[in-house]
Amino acid sequence: MIAEAGRSRRPFAGARRADAFPFSGIVRNLDWVLLGAVAALVGYGLWAIAGITRFDVPGDPGAAVRRQGMAAAVGAVCLIAMLWIPTDLWRRHWRLVYGGTIAVMFFVFAFESAIRGSKRWIELGPFQFQPSEFGKLFFVLALAGFLVDRRGRISLLAVVSTVLLATVPIGLVFLQPDLGTALVYVAGLAAVLFVVGTRWRVLAAVGAAALVLVVSVVWLLPAGGIQILKPYQVERLTGFADASSDPGGTTYNVNQSITAVGAGGFSGRGVDEASQTRLFYLPEHDTDFVFASFSEQRGFLGASLLLLLYLLVIWRGLRIVTVAGDLFGAVVAGGIVFSFTFQVFVNVGMTMGIAPVTGIPLPFVTVGGSSMVANLLAVGVLLAIHARGRAGRWFR
Repeated sequence: MIAEAGRSRRPFAGARRADAFPFSGIVRNLDWVLLGAVAALVGYGLWAIAGITRFDVPGDPGAAVRRQGMAAAVGAVCLIAMLWIPTDLWRRHWRLVYGGTIAVMFFVFAFESAIRGSKRWIELGPFQFQPSEFGKLFFVLALAGFLVDRRGRISLLAVVSTVLLATVPIGLVFLQPDLGTALVYVAGLAAVLFVVGTRWRVLAAVGAAALVLVVSVVWLLPAGGIQILKPYQVERLTGFADASSDPGGTTYNVNQSITAVGAGGFSGRGVDEASQTRLFYLPEHDTDFVFASFSEQRGFLGASLLLLLYLLVIWRGLRIVTVAGDLFGAVVAGGIVFSFTFQVFVNVGMTMGIAPVTGIPLPFVTVGGSSMVANLLAVGVLLAIHARGRAGRWFR
């Protein structure tokens, strides 16, 4: 029904009118369950970080929590601001969204200095932010706008054009280099194509082409002397299949992570007794492997509660796909939710050795202001789609 409406010559008559309803109407039609679940995730994540980073800065056990709390406060303001923006505005100006995203990413790649071998951040005085994190949202908004503007059946030409549009930001992120975030963009592209109504045969062809590309980049081209990925990236992608292959080198992080997860047992070892985290045996315990550290400290019970909160957010997000007021809202919601799910799955999976180590952050938990603010921005868009979709239902 949503797809048929999006293919009509006129957008929803009520969609524009629903965008104009007052803020009190937005508040009445908010998905309060989703908002509550996200608030619980943010609070739970801050509590997790308080324990995980307690011994990171001698003499200042709350340093990371303060920074993360400030990011959460900024993100909350941004979430509220996104509620004010009519969702149709993103569709009408998708070219500006796309162009702005590309421009900022190019600026980072061309002009910013490398930090730990990567060009991912823009420095503004004492602050840093990572444009590629915000790009996860704007990438989906732009592609959804482009596809929805292609009225009628989504043709093969439209799909190819979408893939070509997506290749530019994906390539810029890949060159930073940031393989994990590039994979999140690919997940967003797949979700947008699926929700907009792309035929299965076309999706299968795109998937097969992507598989051939991956096999070529990881195995075939290096065998011929052409190295696209850096050696450590290839080792990360392939090392998870055999965690015992190089326990002192390539797979060291994975082995330490698996040890930390298993050491947590049912109820956890607590902050003081979690030796993998406290004694820094587990590298990147507040970023890439934050789930492993949390599992060691809080055990199966604590980790299960975190995963249940994620599941609640994903369920409510999928529900928004079905109640969106127009095709654009449904496509954007689908792209956001699938990208979010992909990040959770890969981050949790890599800590247990069932997914490659790609550096993808765990939403609302990994220490990082850009990730926190960007995720709350995305939730704001989801809530706006839900509110306007619910308010405009009587028009349909």
